[in-house]
Amino acid sequence: MTTWREFATTAPLISALFLRRHAAAKNLCLLATTRSDGYPRISPIEPRVFEDRLWLVGMPGTTKFKDLQRDPRFCLHTATVDTEVTEGDVKVWGIVTDVRDGAVRARWLQSLYEETEIDFRDENFDTFFAADLTGASAVEVRDGHMDVHIWKPGQQEYTVRKH
Repeated sequence: MTTWREFATTAPLISALFLRRHAAAKNLCLLATTRSDGYPRISPIEPRVFEDRLWLVGMPGTTKFKDLQRDPRFCLHTATVDTEVTEGDVKVWGIVTDVRDGAVRARWLQSLYEETEIDFRDENFDTFFAADLTGASAVEVRDGHMDVHIWKPGQQEYTVRKH
């Protein structure tokens, strides 16, 4: 499994594009999980990179987190409304782990409060998912071609140009 820090080291273009798109969409991404009946579920989420890891944390008791408890695989897509993809587009996928370390949770919640003034420091989250990445891809359209950037664990990112 690969942490965000390891991913950013071997896929600097994709990780930077993810962070840029993530910020441009006010942190909104779309999370794909697998429902109990096997069908996919797409849900909005505001993931955060904190202490060199990608975190998928949100309102307790939501169905998307129940999906992840049952099947930890996910895909995360940067939100976009641009059909021309002029600002780029990124998908990362992997497996989540429910982090039970109270000190990590407290630091995460304190950081969220300091950055957003949203105060969940006294909330009891039933899940607190850290993501390990197993793949990523990004698309950029410019100068009459499309670049597809691809990353897999243990490899540097590479680009396939499509005309």
